[in-house]
Amino acid sequence: MKLPALLFLLFLLPVLVFGQERRYSTTNKEAIKYFAFANQSLDEHMYDDAIVQLQKALDEDAKFVEAHALLADVYRLMHQHKLSIEQYLKAFELNPDFSKIAWLKLGDEEIDDAQYGSAQRHLEKFLTLPNADGKDTFLAQKLIADCKFSIQAIQHPVKFTPINLGPEVNTADDEYLPVTTADEGTLIFTRKISNNEDFYKSVKVDGAWQTATYLSDQINTAEFNEGAQSISQDGKYLFFTGCNRPDGLGRCDIYIAKKNGDDWGKPFDLAPPINTPGWESQPSISADGRTLYFVSNRKGGYGGYDIWKSHLTDKGWGDPENLGPNINTSFDEQSPFIHPDDSTLYFASNGWPGLGGKDLFVSRLGKDGKWQKPENLGYPINSNGDENGLSLTANGSYAFFSSNNLNGFGGFDIYTFILPPNLRPHTVTYVKGKVSDAKTLQPLESAVEIIDLQKNEPVYQDYSDAERGDFLATITTGKNYGLNISKAGYLFYSDNFSLIGHEARNPFNINVLLQPIEIGNKVILNNIFFDTNKFDIKQESVSELQKLVEFLTLNPTVHIEISGHTDDVGNDQLNQTLSENRAKAVYQSLVASQIDAGRLVYKGYGKTQPIAPNTTDDGRRKNRRTEFKIIAK
Repeated sequence: MKLPALLFLLFLLPVLVFGQERRYSTTNKEAIKYFAFANQSLDEHMYDDAIVQLQKALDEDAKFVEAHALLADVYRLMHQHKLSIEQYLKAFELNPDFSKIAWLKLGDEEIDDAQYGSAQRHLEKFLTLPNADGKDTFLAQKLIADCKFSIQAIQHPVKFTPINLGPEVNTADDEYLPVTTADEGTLIFTRKISNNEDFYKSVKVDGAWQTATYLSDQINTAEFNEGAQSISQDGKYLFFTGCNRPDGLGRCDIYIAKKNGDDWGKPFDLAPPINTPGWESQPSISADGRTLYFVSNRKGGYGGYDIWKSHLTDKGWGDPENLGPNINTSFDEQSPFIHPDDSTLYFASNGWPGLGGKDLFVSRLGKDGKWQKPENLGYPINSNGDENGLSLTANGSYAFFSSNNLNGFGGFDIYTFILPPNLRPHTVTYVKGKVSDAKTLQPLESAVEIIDLQKNEPVYQDYSDAERGDFLATITTGKNYGLNISKAGYLFYSDNFSLIGHEARNPFNINVLLQPIEIGNKVILNNIFFDTNKFDIKQESVSELQKLVEFLTLNPTVHIEISGHTDDVGNDQLNQTLSENRAKAVYQSLVASQIDAGRLVYKGYGKTQPIAPNTTDDGRRKNRRTEFKIIAK
């Protein structure tokens, strides 16, 4: 497993001091000579040569304890765990007391080889020995917690059936760190060819991933590495890590690029306070684009690499905040992925109890606004090796990850699997639309805003694409959302997506035709709400009323008629009166917001102007509405 730098150096120290030791368990001069040669090879990092010399030493004296121990250390450096364990055990068989720290190293190697029971016994043996160093004791206790967790996890496996994404995505080279857009239409990942990391993309057509292509010369470079990326839910913004670039502040910095048509614009460094002369990497952007999660080894952390976040303000990115001790440990936390529900965080760590190496975890945002202690995703999603770089689809059902242990096409390949229900985030769906001119049907670049009506706060603010007119935004179950689309010279568009009390199983696909500001054109105010048979405007209507005030302010010559409408249920006269009172309530609200009353009239139409049949609940709901119409300009 990867250790914090200080512990790692302490852990390897016995390897370096063998050459200084002059009292050996052997008197065989030839064995001692080969042992000395092995130490020289180690000083030059010539591990294979050191192994040869140590084997010669053991050929001279098979009971040479120090040679067995040093050979175990060399195999450990080469990640040959079984061979390392074998040599440690041989050394202890000859002399159980030859080295206290070797019991700790043996236990760690056994964890790396998934021998959790014996690892726990040997680590507990280490803790019984006198005069243990405090840092070593801390590490041993941490590794014992890993063993106890692992034994239980293996006895209670989770369902895990990984599926390789196939030769359209995976090659003999390494592919890793996959992310998708909310509609699962585009997959972006890192491919490593001859030590150079670049981005590639694959698009999904009729449910199948197509052959991956080079992302863009604007982002990828031949001389630097680009990797560890996060794509915004609509696919328009790419946050990524660039290392050793001449425009960077540190060894690795976080950059952003915006999509322009079918290509990408030139990326730019996010600059301080996000980037520092240190190491910033592995960004993950929230669904609303206003919170950036990333990994850094900057000062103020808990040790090793920590996960931080920064909020976007009117003045730019704010000072980063550490996610705190419920996420970060004195070890390493990496590869954060914030799900589009904005309250479920997936990440990798070797600090929390796991099966060895880095494991994948999930943490959920509590009602107090703090991240709760993480949950290990379980076995066999996690193993005794390193798991890293998990991402999810917006609906939370499927996860993507990379592995080199599953007999793929070579190196690391990208896989997908169905995430167990208890590990999934909150249900999220998306609104996908296209904005066009109602007359010419040409795509329009328009301001798109989705608002949480209970809080009167935007959860999405952006523009539809200038060339295609499209946009995409995610929304979470349990809330009532208002959509507003506006452009100078046009009437705005209003829609409502209420997900209170039910889950949206399918995304919302809409085709928006913006009407020019002309006499007779109308807008249905879908986010003006009243209680049944009442005409008091509900609090959730505030944002819609603000949009209407903004429209009238920006178009000071426009005069409108505000109209109220009902379904055909109940007494006709009562419906007529109710519709007029509701229109009057909107009129009064506009006047209270300093709109000249001379520009406004209001009228109730009762049931006389239905826009849908009154034979269904949905039809009657559509007929109960408030509108405004242009009567002069």
